[in-house]
Amino acid sequence: MIKLYTDAATLGNPGPTGLGALIVSPEKNLQLKQTLNSASNHEGEFAAAIAGFKAVKEQFTADETILFYTDSRLVSDAVGKGFAKHYEAQLAELLALIDIFNFVVTKWIPEKQNQGAHNLANQALHANES
Repeated sequence: MIKLYTDAATLGNPGPTGLGALIVSPEKNLQLKQTLNSASNHEGEFAAAIAGFKAVKEQFTADETILFYTDSRLVSDAVGKGFAKHYEAQLAELLALIDIFNFVVTKWIPEKQNQGAHNLANQALHANES
């Protein structure tokens, strides 16, 4: 079983955005940080989830069970409903990645329970500051 935590941090809305993903498995833990030049908070949350699932796809097999945690209600609700007004392309890409795996459980969690991914997103956002 693999736990995937994702988050985004945006300076301005839209603005520079940091993405964070924390992947926890019995074999290894992975930390992912990326930046986007400009994105809205919601775009960042989808991008973080997409980046996280891409990393899981590269590191693990499709028969793994994935517990996907996000503090974005928009992302968790969109995955559950298969619909996201204004974010159809991002959701389609995310669902295509989710569909690779045999079993994925998506769960919304409060920000305070998502500190690992939150810290990674903030580190990515502020990495280029002097």
